[in-house]
This record gives sequence, C-alpha cells and structure tokens, in this order.
Amino acid sequence: MTRVRDPEKLPDRTGVYIFRDENDRVLYVGKSVSIRKRVASYFREHENPRLRVMMRHLDSIEYILTENEKEALILESNLIKRYRPTYNVRLKDDKRYPFIKITDEEYPRVIITRTIGGDSARYYGPFTDTGAVRKTLKFIKSLFRIRSCSRMDGPCLNSQIDLCHAPCNGGISREDYLEIIERVDLFFQGRYREVIEALEVEMRDASEKLEFERAAVIRDQIESIREVMERQYAAFTDSIDQDIVALETSGDNSVVVVLQIRDGKITGKDDFMLRGSADRREILESFLKQYYAIPRYIPSEIMVQYPVGDEVIAEWLSELRGGEVRIHSPEGGSGRRLLNIAWKNASVILQQKGKVKDALLELKGELKLPSIPRRIEGLDISNIGGEHATGSVAVFLDGKPAPGMYRRYRIRTRGPDDYAMMRELVRRRYSSDETEKPDLVLIDGGKGQLSAALDALRSSGVDVPVVGIAKREEDVYLPGLSEPVEVSDGALQLLRHLRDEAHRFAVEYHRRIRDRKSLESELDSIRGVGPRRKRALLEHFGSVEGIGNASVEELAAVRGMNRPVAERIYRHFRRGDNG
Repeated sequence: MTRVRDPEKLPDRTGVYIFRDENDRVLYVGKSVSIRKRVASYFREHENPRLRVMMRHLDSIEYILTENEKEALILESNLIKRYRPTYNVRLKDDKRYPFIKITDEEYPRVIITRTIGGDSARYYGPFTDTGAVRKTLKFIKSLFRIRSCSRMDGPCLNSQIDLCHAPCNGGISREDYLEIIERVDLFFQGRYREVIEALEVEMRDASEKLEFERAAVIRDQIESIREVMERQYAAFTDSIDQDIVALETSGDNSVVVVLQIRDGKITGKDDFMLRGSADRREILESFLKQYYAIPRYIPSEIMVQYPVGDEVIAEWLSELRGGEVRIHSPEGGSGRRLLNIAWKNASVILQQKGKVKDALLELKGELKLPSIPRRIEGLDISNIGGEHATGSVAVFLDGKPAPGMYRRYRIRTRGPDDYAMMRELVRRRYSSDETEKPDLVLIDGGKGQLSAALDALRSSGVDVPVVGIAKREEDVYLPGLSEPVEVSDGALQLLRHLRDEAHRFAVEYHRRIRDRKSLESELDSIRGVGPRRKRALLEHFGSVEGIGNASVEELAAVRGMNRPVAERIYRHFRRGDNG
C-alpha cells in the first residue's frame, strides 16, 4: 500500500483509498474508478458536519490499485470488516448477531456461531432473534438427526434415543449423511419445496422396498416441514425468491429491514442498526455490500427502496450467486407494497430504539451514573424454602435483551437465606477478572438484597453502580439512601423489563431442577423406567404433572417406551402401584 498526504499525488486509476489520522488509525475506507478525483471531492466545503470533523483528523491517505471496480468493491468490503472505520456507514454491533454454520468437517455439524471464519463452511445469517435461531436449530437436529458432538468418539445418548444417525458408529454412510446435509442447506435457504420433493422420492423408494418403518419416518419429516411452510405469515401467487430491503434514518442512526421471500412466501424478517451519516442511497449501498459480503443465500431478485447507482454491486452478486441478480426499485405493484411494509417496520423499530436511548439517558441522569448504562445486568434468586435454589443473570445491551449472554447458577448456600444467596451469586458473577463488568447492576429486591449485593461487590474488589427494585411497590433504591428514588416512566419500564427477564430465567431453571428431582423420586421405583426413559418422558411432557396426567396411549407413544411400562407409569400416578 502506498501512502501520500497530497491528494494531487494520487493516481487517476481504479482502486481503494484509506484515510488515516496522525495516530495511524483508519478513519474511512472507500473505492472509486478514479481515486484522485474521488478523494479530491472530500477537500471541498461540505454541509455534512460529520464529514467536516473527519477531514480535520485526516493525516495521510493510502491507496491500493485494482484491475477493475468489482475487485475494488470486494477489497473495500474486506477492509471495512477488518478496520471497522469510524466514519464508514456500517452495521452497528454486528459482532453480536448469531449465524448458523454448516461446518466443513467430514461429517458436518450445524451450529450457532458469532464469528465468520476463513474456511469453506456454509453460513446463514446474521439473525437478530437468538431465541428463534436456537429453536430452529433444535428443530433441524431432531428432524434430520444430524450429529451434535464435537468429537466422534463413540455412540452417545442422542443416537440411543434416535436423535442422531450415529455416523461415529457406522450408523450411516458418509454419502447418505452428506445428502442429508444438502437438505439442511436447502432448508436454511427457505427452499422447502425442493426438500419435500427429495424426501417424497426417498419415501416412495422405501415403500417399494417394503421398508415401511423408514417410510413412516420420512413421512413425518415431510409433515413437519409442511407445518413450517404453513406457519409463514404471508404468501404470494408466484414462486419467487426475493429480498426486500428498506430503511429509515434519524441523524447518524439508520434501521434497515430485510424481508426474505422464498418460494413465494415471506420466510423471515431481520432488522439491522447502522451508524454513519450519509444520504439514503449511500446508506443502502453500504448495507448491501456488508450484508451480502457474508456467505449467504443470494436470491435472483433484490428489491430496494431507492435505485442503486453502483451497478458493480449487481455484477458482484451475480458472480457470487452463479447466475444473474437483478437489483431494482419498483415504482408500483406488489413490489412497492412489500417495500412499504419493510419501511414501516424500519420506522417503528427506529422509533422504539429512540425511546430506549431516551430511557438510558434518563437512567444516567436520575441514578447519577458516570456513563450511559449500555450494558445492564439484572440478578435474581429463585427457591422455595431454600430448596433447589438457583440464581440468574439477565443482560441488556443498549436497552435490548441479549439472551445469548444470560447465565444461570446453582446456588450452594443452604437456605432459607435470600441475602446470603444473593451475596454468593454476586461474588461468583463478578469475582473473576475475565467477566466483563456492566455499566449498571440491577438487583431484584429491596434494601436488604441491595445491601447484600453491595457487600459482595466490595469484598470482591469490584466497583460498579448497583441499584435495587422492590418486588411489590416497584420502588428503586440506591445504596446509602433509606428512601426510594424517583425515576421517569421510560427508565422504570426498562428496569422492570430487565427485572422480569432475570426473574423468569431464574424461575425456569429452578422449576427444571425441581421437576428433575421430583421425576427421579417419582419414577425410580417403577420397574422398567431407567435414565433414558426418564429423560424422554420429561422432554415429551415437560413436567411431572404432565406425565401424571397422560393416558396410557400418550405414554406409550414416547420415544423408547413400550405399552407394559406405560401401563405401570399410568397406574403409579393413579393408585400408587409401583408395578
């Protein structure tokens, strides 16, 4: 890379330019057919205040020449991902978004990841709803019975309860396994019809070979996928594959909404925050380059809110897809109606994010915090009479739940002593230097729990702001004050939401442990019910109460169960007969 200070010394050639400050930090990365002419335009007077500030910090300019504009676009995208320049329009907090990854192992797995590696794995995403991603992954694993283990060192429990084909034990050939992975790939592309067609061929083949049990399994797979298709919330007459991209802006913040249409159905909606000041078309172009730079399915048609002037983007995407990609902005018809739907979603999301930002600013002022509480953690304890006590940590980033960062703890303190349990939870959460410290800690409880948390923080040598919110009156307490403090409605609503999330997470874990213990004590004495059947029963019915209310037919239908054992369980819950 060549570096200059005088823009007149830049070449009149195609390539990428990089602005750096006096500390050698990258301020901005751009591309142009003529680097000299494009960079010279930055030195003229601009109305954009953000651009004027950038130019005041500019110290030197690097450039890299490329053979053509498409190479420049790819290089620009890679450099933006590498340097994350301050003044480029870019995805905000993009490292938090999860992806689905189909690994490039001999027998591939399907996992959730937050980083894109330089490998030959296939990636789908990013997704903004972590909970939905986890549910989808669980559905995929149960539907296609692909392996979950990181090491193939022998048959595991999943293979024993028919949740895995057990390639580690020769349960399936590599050729057949890779065929299943191709169907998983099609599923994540939203190409459900192709998956169903392949399964129907396999089902007919199994029936012709009189393999009726295998045919029944495939039939159930087809029905499960059809249920997914029926749950899609909108459909069109044409079997089209499209992405619909629209945005709304406010100051330096923008929200882009992408609607994915596959086989004529809206199969997904994602929204992304972008930061950076530019006109709407430039923001849209910047988003397209970042969004499709990550390995993902590229449809044949991308409808955008504003015409994209950079034709090289379509050429680049066509090359990635291996077929023509059309990017256009329809003036009317169903395309414009879909764009309006996406735009309205973006407007609502941006408005909601504005309210959250206001609430965070209110918290900073009203609680006298040293900085805006971008990361807030809520802590709660759940137990009944001190039994099976659990603790939870819920995490909000920029006022939004980050479920992937939630943590739960088995509390060792013997109860009932809620204060001692809270001290234990706080110490275990914050005593490690590796734990990222939040801008604010919220304790579910009044002055007593707050005092216990504060003691634990001090003994751990941790100095972070901490507040408590009482359960009944929902008063907010600060350390050292005997009376609650007044907070605005928006700030209180945010604290309540975090408190409720921490409470829900703690209670769910407590209930799971309690049900597991109860299930063990209830079923241990029934002949024929071992660890595998206990687990299958709990997974199927969700609780001991559900098992107790089930009929013999429902019990017998559980994976790994037979009718004699189902009858013993049924009699046990009704007459106490231990079989």
